[in-house]
Amino acid sequence: MAETMPHVPEVVDEEALARLRYRRALARKKRKEREAAGEIKELNITAMMDMMTILLVFLLKSFASSSAAVTASEDVRPPVSTTRATPRDTVAVTITPKSILVGEREVLRLVNGQLPAEALQGRLVLPLDARLKKEVEKLKYIAERNPQAPFSQELSVIADRKVPYDLLLSVLYTAGQNELENYRFVVLKKDGD
Repeated sequence: MAETMPHVPEVVDEEALARLRYRRALARKKRKEREAAGEIKELNITAMMDMMTILLVFLLKSFASSSAAVTASEDVRPPVSTTRATPRDTVAVTITPKSILVGEREVLRLVNGQLPAEALQGRLVLPLDARLKKEVEKLKYIAERNPQAPFSQELSVIADRKVPYDLLLSVLYTAGQNELENYRFVVLKKDGD
């Protein structure tokens, strides 16, 4: 007969069981530490306040400045008025004795303060018409995507006080053909008020 080993009951040693529990707990602890390593445990409130202060100053500065910026120029001397209306952010057409600008871009150079014949089609000023079409398309595109910036059909006219009425009329007619029907004339505020 083959020798049989005496039957030893499989008794798990309490010490071995304790070691196994300790290893599992240690492994769990290390896993949690690795997972928590990427988390922010506390916020540095001083740095956040500095950041918020900088943002606040930037926003106040940008809102405080006037939206209708008129570039100072020797060519343009707007008329003087006692109006108290504030300028708005609209499409701006500037008429100087030498040229017509939309925004900051020159669209047409005048000849002796008059519109060149090749730039006209009746009362319509062709280069101005093309540029205003682009501006109106851009404003409509913005209005479609942003309900807080509706297309107001407004035009700000910055003109020299000596611009001939006929030239001004042609510019306004061209603007009207491009759905810019509400005109605002930019003037200088009279001193002493």
